[in-house]
Amino acid sequence: MSTAFLNGSVLTPAGLRPLALRTEGGLIAALGADAEAAAADDRIDLDGDLLVPGFLDIQVNGGGGVLFNDDTTVDGIARIAAAHRRFGSTGILPTLISDTPDKVAAALDAGDAAIAAGVPGILGIHVEGPFISPARHGIHREDRLGTLSEDMLAVLTRPRRGKVLLTVAPEVVPPALIARLKAAGVIVALGHSDADWATARAALDAGASGFTHLYNAMSQLTNRAPGMVGAALEDEAAYAGIIVDGHHIHPASLRIAVRAKGVGRLMLVTDAMPSVGSDAPDFQLQGRTIRRSGDVLTSDDGVLAGSTLDMLTAVRNAMAQAGLTLAEAVAMATTSPAAFLGLPAPLLAPGHAATMLRLSPDLSLRSLWIDGRPA
Repeated sequence: MSTAFLNGSVLTPAGLRPLALRTEGGLIAALGADAEAAAADDRIDLDGDLLVPGFLDIQVNGGGGVLFNDDTTVDGIARIAAAHRRFGSTGILPTLISDTPDKVAAALDAGDAAIAAGVPGILGIHVEGPFISPARHGIHREDRLGTLSEDMLAVLTRPRRGKVLLTVAPEVVPPALIARLKAAGVIVALGHSDADWATARAALDAGASGFTHLYNAMSQLTNRAPGMVGAALEDEAAYAGIIVDGHHIHPASLRIAVRAKGVGRLMLVTDAMPSVGSDAPDFQLQGRTIRRSGDVLTSDDGVLAGSTLDMLTAVRNAMAQAGLTLAEAVAMATTSPAAFLGLPAPLLAPGHAATMLRLSPDLSLRSLWIDGRPA
């Protein structure tokens, strides 16, 4: 089955270009004149719309009224993924907030089962905690936190169908254990930590390669104590997720991060809760009521509890708040997270997967495809 997309613009590795695009067998077969001239089973008139790569979100706690902690099943994962596809996310890591060892194991097994069942867009699982600092636990329940045991290490390092991303505090998980996690293929990010710069630096040297929601729930940058924020901004190789919802960070902090690290090492993340794709005014998070006021989620004691952000809004916000081009903002939602996870770059170029979004000129989502199939 081949499809030609005509009369639109394509965000290629060289930038946004007025080009035709043809897909075949789930891949992009041609761009430009070759795509326009070749015979195709179906022809779609884009009528001036844009084609961009599908977004990847490495921190998705929930969506469509489902919290992953409450529904660590294939069906729960499928419902979360479906909710986020409505906003351009064609690949996600369902994310488990700090929980019991049994729940961590169930979440990882559910990720394997979802991939085996062919649930679209499941890249693996993100386990955020419970090996984090009580001093920076945020909305995570303090009584769920703990240290990394040998039994839990075995669960985390077992071969999996998808990626395993683990967020740890380096004052809780020492460099030797980080090195063992990395050697087993686990991607280690630092977050929810009160560590000083030296401790964060030692974790990076041991194999940690990223930071979870930069600036939030971590030791801050000051003149004599650079903290984890300083380690993240200084390190040229490490990636950092960032929540651009207008509430978690100031726009100036976003601009500083872009200048320090570049869009190639910054990843837009949503930290999304069940509210994305749902009109419910509140939900339960491990026995606590989380209330929505506009686009802000808080517990009754005023702690931010994830977000209502979706990836398409994150892209728009990054452009508005940091003055980024469409190509730069989309890179933070596509090529940066793919490189962090060790996945092929999601590019609209011949030979690459036909996983893409059709956006209107004002960046509203009209439709999307995963491996050439409407989703």
